[in-house]
Amino acid sequence: MGMLTYAQRLDTGVAQTSLLVSGLADADLSVRVPATPDWTLNQLLRHLGYAHRWIEQLVRERIPNADRSLSKAHSVEGYAGETAAELGPWLTEGAELLAAAMREVSPDDPIAVLFPDEPGPRFWARRMAHETWVHRHDAFEALGLPFEVDPVVAADGLYEWMTVGLRIVHLRRPEFAELLGAGTLAFEATDVDVRWLVDLTGTAPVARQNKGAAAVTVRGPAAELVLALYRRRSADGLDVSGDATLLKEFLARARF
Repeated sequence: MGMLTYAQRLDTGVAQTSLLVSGLADADLSVRVPATPDWTLNQLLRHLGYAHRWIEQLVRERIPNADRSLSKAHSVEGYAGETAAELGPWLTEGAELLAAAMREVSPDDPIAVLFPDEPGPRFWARRMAHETWVHRHDAFEALGLPFEVDPVVAADGLYEWMTVGLRIVHLRRPEFAELLGAGTLAFEATDVDVRWLVDLTGTAPVARQNKGAAAVTVRGPAAELVLALYRRRSADGLDVSGDATLLKEFLARARF
C-alpha cells in the first residue's frame, strides 16, 4: 500500500472539507462534540477552519517556522450562535486557499517547519489532510450522520500516526514513557494490505511496517484503527488477540 502523494493530500483536504460542509445543512451547531467535549460543533468548525488558515498564512508568507502565535485554532471558546450558512463557505474557502498556497511551493521548501527533519509543506499537506477527515468524523458523530472514508486515505492516516503521531505522543506525554519496555503491538488494516508493528522495548517507541511478532495484535479497517489511535473509538469493536491489557494501556496513554 503506497502513501498518498503531496498533490493527493492537498486534494484530500479540499474534498474532505467539501464533504464536511455538505453534512452541515440546517445543522444545530450548538450541539456538543463527543470527541472534543469541551467544544460545541460551532467551535470545532472554527478550530478546523483556523487551522487551515494558519498553515495557509505560514506557507503563503514563507514563514520559516510554524509560529503558533499566528494561530487561532485553539482559541475558539467565544464562538457561539453561528450558522452552517455562515461557516460552510468560510470553511470551503479556507481549505481551497490552503491547497492553492501549498501548490505554489515545493514540498521540500524550508518553510513552516515544525520538526527540523521534515520540510513544512510536506508535513502540513499530510497533517491537514488527516486533521480534516478526523474532524469530519467528529462533526458527523455529533450530528448522528453516517461516516466513511476511503481506505487508501485512512491507510495514509495510519502511516502518519505511526511515523509522526507516535513521536509526538512520546515527546508530549510523560505518562507514555511508563510503557517503554512493555512489549510490542501490531495494527493490521483488514481492508488494505498494511501491518504496523509498534515496538516499545527500547528507550523510545519505534514503528515499522510488516515485520515482527507482537504481544497483542489489533485488526480492523484502516479508518477504525486510526480512530482508535486518536481515541475516537474504543478497541471493543476491533479484533484483538493477545495482551489486551497492553493495548488498553497503550491507547490510554497515546493521546495525540
